[in-house]
This record gives sequence, structure tokens and C-alpha cells, in this order.
Amino acid sequence: MKTSTQLGGTYKFAATDLIVNRMGYGAMQLAGPGVFGPPKDRDIAKAVLRAAIETGINHIDTSDYYGPHVTNQIIKEALYPYPKDLVIVSKIGGKRGNDGSWLKALTRDEIFSAAQDNLRNLKLEAIDIVNLRVGGMMTPTDESIEEPLSAMIDLKKQGLIKHIGLSTISAKQFEEASKMTEIVCVQNLYNLASRSDDQFIDQLAAKGVAYVPYFPLGGFAPLQIDALNKIATKLNATPMQVALAWLLRRSPNILLIPGTGSLEHLRENIQAAALELPDETLAELSGIGE
Repeated sequence: MKTSTQLGGTYKFAATDLIVNRMGYGAMQLAGPGVFGPPKDRDIAKAVLRAAIETGINHIDTSDYYGPHVTNQIIKEALYPYPKDLVIVSKIGGKRGNDGSWLKALTRDEIFSAAQDNLRNLKLEAIDIVNLRVGGMMTPTDESIEEPLSAMIDLKKQGLIKHIGLSTISAKQFEEASKMTEIVCVQNLYNLASRSDDQFIDQLAAKGVAYVPYFPLGGFAPLQIDALNKIATKLNATPMQVALAWLLRRSPNILLIPGTGSLEHLRENIQAAALELPDETLAELSGIGE
């Protein structure tokens, strides 16, 4: 098992007793193509989860609309009864159409139903953290989130979720939510090439709120990919490893949840936490998104 240092160090969610290693695991890719239906090989999916835990990862990000239901059921099959230090973070606010489309599900009834689906498929009485997922596919839409967040707060009062996070939100929505309840994490699109949350990340760090970026290689232009590839070659690493290592260095409140259905890629992702980035390389990488 790797040490916490080899997994990027540890992070304690503010206002909680939850401590995780900064290198976590995202379960989205355990489902079938397009995050819809079952995987080609369920046993391999379970083996990846078990290997993640064996290496010391203790933060799994999931949602019951992955599949739908598939990833949570695989997590339960592979890991239940769960290790005492494992923190499971799920998402509510979306659902899947029969054709695999991604749909919003933000009414009170939909949020309560999604919570019950998560609890049942994960075989939990309460979920450590649940993110309210709002906004568009990749970017926030800045509308009020008072109504769906009120439903989340009621779930917390009932003891079904322990802590609340937000996903695909703006700084304005975070401020609105913070006046209603304690927010322990934010999960947004952010990477070397997509840097619109730079200021937001720093604001959250000052408040002690975790930031969990998704799509660490999403939205790169060809020239940016070329620059990243050249840096990765010099470091004898993969572009994904370099991008993940940069995120860990970007801010101490950043937690990583790279997803994969491959044991080989899992090992590569974990190795990124120990990748050394010289100061000149950091500056070069930071320039990619400018």
C-alpha cells in the first residue's frame, strides 16, 4: 500500500471528520460505453476498485445515474463491507434517458428518489458527501439553486446524507448556497487548458472548501496537446500524469478523482501523485492555458 505522501498527501474536509488522500478514484468509467449500461467485463471493473483500495485510495466519487445504477452496484459488490476510512461521494441532480441522454433531475421528488437509489445500491444508511449537480453539461448556468438545495438540506436533516457539496456551479451560486448550509466541496470542470475557475479555486481554498476538478484532459486544443506531450516526454511520463501532477501542485484544496476501467491506467494515474515537477516545468505548464 502506498503512503499518503505517495498519494498526494491528505486533506481534511472542513466541518467534518473526513480525511482522504488527495489522489482519489472516479467510478464513472466503470459503466458501459457512454457511461450507459453495464461494463463489458464486470469482474475487471471490480478488480480495479479493489486495486484502488489496496493502493491506499480512500476517496471514491460516484453517482447512481452512472449506468444508471451500474457503478454503485459494482462498488457495493466489490467493496462491501466498506473499509472504515473509505469516503464515498455521490452526486444528485441528474438522470439518464432511455436513449442514454443526460437529463436534469432537480425537483424535490427527484432528489429524494435519487438519494434512496444511492443508498440502496451502495447499501448504505447514510452517504458521506453528496454533491448537488446543477448547471449545463460542462459549465454553470448561474440560476438560483435554492429549491433543489433545500431538498438536499432536508435529506441532511433526516440523516440520509452527512455533508453537502455542489457540482458545476458558479461563485455566485456558491455564495447563495453557503448562506443556506455548510458546503464542503465543489466539483467543476477545470484543467490546464480550462482555467476559468482559477480565482474561484483560490477563494475556496481561503474558505477551507475542497475543489474537485473533472475532465483533467478535456477541451485541449491541438497546440496545447502538443506542448503537454513534449513536457511529458521530457519527464518520462504520460500527458495524463503530468496534467494530474500539475493539478495537485496548483492548490492544496484540490482533490483528484481520475477514472478508469483499466488496472494499467489506474497504476499510471496513481503514479502521477509522486511525479516531481520542477519550477520551470510548472511555469511552462501553467502557460499552456493562457
